Amino acid sequence: MTTGLTLKSLRIFRDQSLLVALDTTVQAGEVLSIMGPSGAGKSTLLAALTGTLAPAFRQEGHVILNGRDVTTLPTEHRRIGILFQDDLLFPHLSVGQNLAFGLAKGGTRTERRAKIETSLADVGLEGFHDRDPATLSGGQKARVALMRMLLSAPEALLLDEAFSGLDPALREQIRALVFTRARTLNLPVVMVTHDPADAEAAGGPILKIG
Repeated sequence: MTTGLTLKSLRIFRDQSLLVALDTTVQAGEVLSIMGPSGAGKSTLLAALTGTLAPAFRQEGHVILNGRDVTTLPTEHRRIGILFQDDLLFPHLSVGQNLAFGLAKGGTRTERRAKIETSLADVGLEGFHDRDPATLSGGQKARVALMRMLLSAPEALLLDEAFSGLDPALREQIRALVFTRARTLNLPVVMVTHDPADAEAAGGPILKIG
């Protein structure tokens, strides 16, 4: 099976103007860094990959994930996870309930609880199942958001300025955690960032648009 995320003749237009044009493959475990000024189309590209492109835009070409053409599939069937600058945790749910929301369907209640507890322990949050997200630090929220996304069993990962809201020391720590997890799981990653340090830490190809 062909692995990785292939953007085949992918073109995104705003009105009649070409905004983004890409022909590339992001290998499994590789991070492609997308850089460019505000308004260049970086977040619009990620929206095209997740199937959430706004009506003002039009796309051509194909998005192929692990040999499967997902171009016309609804968002929930693409198996593409995304992390944003904001953690987007549900404030009315506990940490464990937030993770359960992301957990791929299947298994008994006991099995699902065990997966959640293991995920929390994996990122140093053992015993946090019943915690209110409002009581967490920025770094803890980022780790919960990451594990919630990974529990949905994505086949690719998108990062939309995912580290920009963190202070420098925490940014380095969370960035390393995300990249390590992605490589361990052989996930192709597309990262949008303004920070050259993010791209350098990713260690993969850098694409400048706009």
